[in-house]
Amino acid sequence: MFPTFLPSQVEQLKDGEAIALVQTMERIAIATTLSQQPIFTTYIHRGMGGTPILLLHGFDSSILEFRLLLPLLATQNETWAVDLLGFGFTQRLKGINYSPTAIKIHLYHFWKTLINQPVILVGASMGGAAAIDFTLTYPEVVKSLVLINSLGYTSGPAFSKFLFPPFDFLAVEYLRQRKLLALNLGSLANLNTMTLEAIRCAELHQEMPGWHDAMISFVKSGDYSNFAEKIAQVDKPTLILWGEADDMLGVSDAERFQQNIANSQLIKLKNCGHAPQLEQPHTTAQYILEYIRLGK
Repeated sequence: MFPTFLPSQVEQLKDGEAIALVQTMERIAIATTLSQQPIFTTYIHRGMGGTPILLLHGFDSSILEFRLLLPLLATQNETWAVDLLGFGFTQRLKGINYSPTAIKIHLYHFWKTLINQPVILVGASMGGAAAIDFTLTYPEVVKSLVLINSLGYTSGPAFSKFLFPPFDFLAVEYLRQRKLLALNLGSLANLNTMTLEAIRCAELHQEMPGWHDAMISFVKSGDYSNFAEKIAQVDKPTLILWGEADDMLGVSDAERFQQNIANSQLIKLKNCGHAPQLEQPHTTAQYILEYIRLGK
């Protein structure tokens, strides 16, 4: 049985790991300073013991991107994943300015409501930038960081904050149609089932109410485009995991993270691209759990 707050397209999922994760998704009303209304926030919580791990997904994504990694981490540590404000299956209220500032405020209230003890914060891609931003604002919340092919030095398009109607809607709709087209063409081209399921998981949250408006708001906010100067302020122990075959960011950003974060360790993953949590989940989990075991 799937949670009732999910779009009807969830019934199309066939991948066992995705189905198992979706069936354990929960929603809680989180009171924040962003709105008079609480925000129904989607999350997953598994495992017991140790310092809690909190997973943050990437841009235009959801907690489904951790469908392979989260169960592995939860075998040894209490593990959480949350849909960031404006993304995934978390409620998108009207009247909120969806921005990095709003994301970290909402994330703090989520942490305070459900976890309320220091965490190991794991951020993938844009989630890495969100993790750094959150750590600098709420240092008492974070024991250590894990950055997986993180944004921070590479910026989004410089024109994004200047989009205006109707081009803002069209630009965001392009993101949605690109995934849907890949799904449709993939079916026609008889792509392998794993690829088709990955696309289904990647586009499911786009069917949630308010997706267009929240995406437009976030893109116009400038996202994390002026963020690089803050990275050297991180003073938490940091593990940097980086797929060497990343065709989005390359590997130079990984080395910049290592150089500028004083207490950091870089591990490059061979034959791996931008998403180690999906491409090499067992290896990624092993490195994270070992880093935790060593007390970082």
